[in-house]
Amino acid sequence: MTDPAATPLKKTSLHATHVALGARMVPFAGWDMPVEYAGISAEHLAVRAAAGLFDVSHMGEIEIAGKDALAAVQHISSNDASRLQVNQAHYSALTTPEGTFVDDMLVYRFAPNHFLLVVNGSNVDKDFAWIAERVKDVGDAAVVNSSDRYALIAIQGPKARQILQSLTAIELESMKYYWFAHGEIAGIRGTVSRTGYTGEDGFEVFVAPGMAPRLWNALLEVGKDDGLVPAGLGARDTLRLEAAMRLYGNDIDDTTTVLEADLGWIVGWKKDAFLGHEALRAQKASGIQRKIVGFVMVDRAIARHGHLVMDGDTQIGYVTSGTQTPFLRKAIGMAYVPMHKIAPGSELELDIRGRRAKAIVVELPFYKRPKS
Repeated sequence: MTDPAATPLKKTSLHATHVALGARMVPFAGWDMPVEYAGISAEHLAVRAAAGLFDVSHMGEIEIAGKDALAAVQHISSNDASRLQVNQAHYSALTTPEGTFVDDMLVYRFAPNHFLLVVNGSNVDKDFAWIAERVKDVGDAAVVNSSDRYALIAIQGPKARQILQSLTAIELESMKYYWFAHGEIAGIRGTVSRTGYTGEDGFEVFVAPGMAPRLWNALLEVGKDDGLVPAGLGARDTLRLEAAMRLYGNDIDDTTTVLEADLGWIVGWKKDAFLGHEALRAQKASGIQRKIVGFVMVDRAIARHGHLVMDGDTQIGYVTSGTQTPFLRKAIGMAYVPMHKIAPGSELELDIRGRRAKAIVVELPFYKRPKS
């Protein structure tokens, strides 16, 4: 039997670049990844005020192509991919028959019969096997794990567009959120998508792995006067939590349904069928028993993933994510609670390492970027 601890960590094509920049590297989802450079708080604040550069090449890419590719995507995912135009993307769930999450993902429509699914790095092999097994009887639809073909670099923040625009002829200002285009960036062929995981405006750029260091360095050089900094996974996590973006493995998994995660907007209710549609329609009709909410700590404490929500001696929920945020300067978090506790202003009693602490339910997201 292979010892999992002995399995070497994978490295993105930017690994040497991160080390040269002095990043603190940590194991993450089987990869050796930068968690911070100058510090999580400094990087978080740089993204809110200017721009940050993230290596997210650990994310997985799975392509589905063929005459019946649309039918395959429709079958395995919750959102309605028939509504996507070519060069448009959307957020969706890879669902189980129970309406829970195999994973969450972005679905890109490259062509009428060609889709790219961007999935979580820790789930690539699981997702690929799940998808391949469930589309084999759909018809003419080939499924390929193309993760090795792509490096993915995200530039996020209010100055991201002007920095990236200086390196590409792709018209970024007119590109709508969740749309993308192919072209050259710093002389490198790639795909630019107006997407991100920080709550800020920004872009994610797909290039061949061998070209990633050149693009990374070009962006840092052209963006240095605008405050662009390299940012690690630590800041990415605190940023996404302020924006109330769900994290697979924390806020969503195969025990939580799409409706319980308050993501009913990524369900194509007008679709005839998809994996999990019966369970989700039944849950929508009968009502859910619990839902994810946001909370702000009242007492001086920080709630973390796995801490319990209590009613006296009875556990009634659990915390999925929590942190002290650098920008909002509040201890915030998300938790699954029963329906009588979901209204903003509801008090929650949390068990934090054996000590009880009070929190208040608030509306999500915690942070919305200012309108330009």
